[in-house]
Amino acid sequence: MKKLIIPIVLLIGVSCTTQKETVIYQDFSEALNNIQDMREWMREDQKQGIIDSDYAEYYIERLNESEDLLINHWNYKLNTNK
Repeated sequence: MKKLIIPIVLLIGVSCTTQKETVIYQDFSEALNNIQDMREWMREDQKQGIIDSDYAEYYIERLNESEDLLINHWNYKLNTNK
């Protein structure tokens, strides 16, 4: 569900922004993509036994928290710039 909401929210935010805001959006989007990629890699490493399950779960939780913080920050930014 988050993966569907994020692009929609970001698209709305980009539709009426300045060039500086567009660069900030691109950086934000890249950071979010990095977190999602890392979480996917961690799950795959866990599945293949490359990393201990407990460590993988810990890292995945931290990645989820980081993703939520970024999304909340972006939503706050969108709501306070109206």
